[in-house]
Amino acid sequence: MKILLVEDEEGLIITLTDRLKSEGFEVVSAADGQTGFEAALADRFDLIILDVMLPKKNGYDVCRDLRQQGLTTPILMLTAKGETIDKVLGLKLGADDYLTKPFEVIELLARVEALLRRSPAHTNGTAKTEAFRFGNVVVDFKRAEVSKDNVSVELSAMEFKLLQFLVENRGDVLSRDSLLDAVWGYDAMPTTRTVDVHIAWLRQKLESNPKHPQFIQTVHGLGYKFAG
Repeated sequence: MKILLVEDEEGLIITLTDRLKSEGFEVVSAADGQTGFEAALADRFDLIILDVMLPKKNGYDVCRDLRQQGLTTPILMLTAKGETIDKVLGLKLGADDYLTKPFEVIELLARVEALLRRSPAHTNGTAKTEAFRFGNVVVDFKRAEVSKDNVSVELSAMEFKLLQFLVENRGDVLSRDSLLDAVWGYDAMPTTRTVDVHIAWLRQKLESNPKHPQFIQTVHGLGYKFAG
């Protein structure tokens, strides 16, 4: 598997590259945001590790612009800032996970492995299908785009991942814990309330009648299922 590391700290580049290679990954590095952005579009990677504070183009802009280009490669953001607003901003711009510096390399490896397990390229199901339609909604898995009545619907990275997992497992009853594990992974956001909130957001954006959803259904006492 091939990883793009966009980081300007030379010591961290060497440390992460050596460790990732020892785990069997191929690693390509870029020392500034603009070079990293161009590299991500020019080659195919399984994962991008992206620092926030970068010369020429910061990580937030790189992440946003890559998503606008239709790139769906998982992105793990590295930030020296621990404030919630920074984490939220990264996720809203399309990042899949974040890690605050300083961190243990073993934790980074755990997050890398979790993201790769959840990547469409490494899962079975309809993620291999480029598009899926239900009702008046069309989901383009390849471009990570959703439209309703031919009007683009903006979903956060986690909303899209949750929708994708529901569609992939349509007809199955999925518990909140299983959704947390499959979509968010390990203990990144460890409360089942997180699932309920994201389900509510998806219904508001996609269902014709969010209070009486046709597709994203509640199975009382068990969880949720996608009927479509």
